[in-house]
Amino acid sequence: MSDNLSLSVVVPVFREEKNIPQFLLTVIPIISQLTSDYEIVFALDPSPDRSEEIILAEHQRDPRVKLLKFSRRVGQPMATLAGLQYSKGSVVVVMDVDLQDPPELILEMVAKWRQGYDVVYAQRRTREGEPLIRKAVARLAYWIIRRIAEVDIPENTGDFRLMSRRVVNEINRLKECHGFLRGLVALVGFRQIAIPFDRPARFAGDTNYPMIGSIRIGLNGLLCFSNAALKLSSIMGFATAGFSFLLTAIYLVLKFIGYPILWGNPTMVILITFIGGVQLISIGILGEYIARIYDEVRARPKYIVDRAEGFKN
Repeated sequence: MSDNLSLSVVVPVFREEKNIPQFLLTVIPIISQLTSDYEIVFALDPSPDRSEEIILAEHQRDPRVKLLKFSRRVGQPMATLAGLQYSKGSVVVVMDVDLQDPPELILEMVAKWRQGYDVVYAQRRTREGEPLIRKAVARLAYWIIRRIAEVDIPENTGDFRLMSRRVVNEINRLKECHGFLRGLVALVGFRQIAIPFDRPARFAGDTNYPMIGSIRIGLNGLLCFSNAALKLSSIMGFATAGFSFLLTAIYLVLKFIGYPILWGNPTMVILITFIGGVQLISIGILGEYIARIYDEVRARPKYIVDRAEGFKN
C-alpha cells in the first residue's frame, strides 16, 4: 500500500460551540504528526448556537478547517455521509466532536491502514458517563443486530473509524438513504480490524442525540440489513393460528366430556386483544419496511448544502 497519506477528518456537528475549539486544539497536533496534507470537514446541521461562527473563524486561520452547512437539520447519519462525499483524503476518519472518540487513536488507526487494512474501527470496552439504561439498550440492540443482520456488524462500535479511499468511494456509490454507516461499511467489505478502547465522557455539554435518536438509528440497522422482522411477523401469525386451533380443540373436548365451559367477557377480551395485538405488530413491521421502500423510491436528495467553505469546485 502506498504511504502517500492525505487525511480527511469528517466531524458531524450540531450545537457544539463548547466542544469545537478544544477538539481542534487536541486533534490538529495529533494528525500533524502524520501529514501536513489534511482537512477537517465539519458537517454542520443548522445550530441555534455559535457553532457556525466558530468553525468559520477557525477556517479563516487555517483553510484546512472546512465547513459544510446544510439547509435544514438532516441528522448525524446524513451529515456524516455528506462529509464523506466532500472529503478528498486517501484516508478518511469519521469521529465525534465531543472528544468521546479519543483523537490519539488516529495514530494507531493509520498504522493499521499502513499494514494493509481498509477499515479500522474503534470498539468500545467501556462507556464512561452514559446512563445505565442507555448502556442496556445499546447492548440489547447490538445483540439483536449481530444475530439477524445479513452482514457482520461488530458490537460496541459507533461511527468512529478510519476508511481507505476505495471504501469511501464504494459507500458514496450506494443509493440507500438510511445512513447507517456501520452497516454500510460492513456491506462494502474489504479488510477490517478493530481497535479496542475505553470511551471517556463528553468534554462539555450534553449529548444532542438522545436515546430515541439512537433507537431510530438502531432500527435502521435492524430493518435495512435483515428481513428477520418480516419472518417474525409470519411466525407470530402461524403461532396465533395454532393457538386458536388448540383452544378450539380444548373447548370441543371439554364440551364432549360435559365439562362446563366458562366463556364470559374475560375469555373474549383476552382472545381479541391477543389476536389484535399480533395483527397490529405485524402491520407495524410491514409499515416500517414500506416506509423505507417509499423513501428509496422517491429518491429525494439526502441533504441540501446551504454553505460550503474551503472546498474547491
